Amino acid sequence: MTTFLSHVVDSSKQIHQLTDHLFRREAGKMVAVLTKIFGTEHLELCEDVVQDTLLHALQVWVDKGIPDQPAAWLFRVAKNKAIDIIRRNKHAVSFDFSDNEHVLLNSGYSMAATMDDFWQEGSMKDDMLRMMFACCDPGISEDHQVTIILKTLCGFSTAEIAKAFVTTEDTISKRLYRTKEFFREQRLKPAFPSPAALAVRIDAVLNVIYLLFNEGYNSTHAAELIRRDLLEEAMMLCKLLTEHPQTQLPSVYALMALMCFHASRTDSRLTAAGQIILLPDQDRRKWDQGLIRQGNAYLNQAAGGEYLSRYHLEAAIAYEHCAADSYAHTNWQQLLTYYDLLNTLYPSPITMMNKAVIILQLYGAETALKALAVADIEKKLSSFYLYNSLLGELHARLGHVAEARHYFQRAMRQTRAEAERALLDEKLAKLS
Repeated sequence: MTTFLSHVVDSSKQIHQLTDHLFRREAGKMVAVLTKIFGTEHLELCEDVVQDTLLHALQVWVDKGIPDQPAAWLFRVAKNKAIDIIRRNKHAVSFDFSDNEHVLLNSGYSMAATMDDFWQEGSMKDDMLRMMFACCDPGISEDHQVTIILKTLCGFSTAEIAKAFVTTEDTISKRLYRTKEFFREQRLKPAFPSPAALAVRIDAVLNVIYLLFNEGYNSTHAAELIRRDLLEEAMMLCKLLTEHPQTQLPSVYALMALMCFHASRTDSRLTAAGQIILLPDQDRRKWDQGLIRQGNAYLNQAAGGEYLSRYHLEAAIAYEHCAADSYAHTNWQQLLTYYDLLNTLYPSPITMMNKAVIILQLYGAETALKALAVADIEKKLSSFYLYNSLLGELHARLGHVAEARHYFQRAMRQTRAEAERALLDEKLAKLS
């Protein structure tokens, strides 16, 4: 009896793990297709269908085992539930099936065949891209854009999103509610922007993807400095853009290259105990050469056209680090040239702060400190722990112990990440 129960428990655990993986991978596709059918104004209904489908899979698979093609099984169940909803609510809910693509859903004779057309796996990636553009509509704020994408296309729960951005579930729920209210009021059709609007709309999409990647690369979460799940989701979304003819733009390839270069260093950034390893001390043999090669390929594809996006320049900077066989052999002069151009075309306090790090390598701490002595930088970055950490480092190298301690302690109060606090603690200990 004990053996039998253990088998049942193990089997159930395996099914839950597989379903969780599938939910992450396939939930976004199902929501995108269902939203294409019912419209963004019925996004909550689409999410309910996906949730019901998952629960049904858990119940059936525990009893009968996992089907040979679990993803296709999920799509079939979701499709049948969508048909049931249309039939059940035919006279109660007004779905907009007036256009040529949807009109045959109004007929019981043609509904099933028409529904099959919506669930062709080959078109699901396009549906996800259309949904991505809907989520990045200019009428939706940046925070809300990231939140709704994580929820609808990446399969994150409200609790997971709150955890990722160190906020409360209540805050995330409010963001989702307001975004769905926006969809209900605007009745947006998931669609690719017109060629004229694409250049502007793609910037919003890329910005959201990069925000998502940055949160994974240097998480604000207390216990995890690197969130591999966020890195993977960001790269998956950008890869979809690189694969579609309408979104194969130089800036898209440049962002993909940038993320490949950064992600290649993931395994070298932390010790086994989770302590930060700074760039000069990282074991470059752990850098993922496959990702670096992919980054190079994407960067070559980004070379077309005359538009030089900030992703081009940031990817070039990341490439220089990957190309150096050691920290000492890094081409700092070339990096300074890239930062100068980046700051000219896309000026920002963050860029000036990062440029000061390069100046430190080339000309020393005193010159780097002067480069940061700009009122605008102080005003905008004084609450940013990396800025104060850098000031602490510069003062420490100049022997200004009191100033260094002041800035390291300020930085300590500004970060929640345990790994960063431990690194700052180590720097403080070295001052005495």
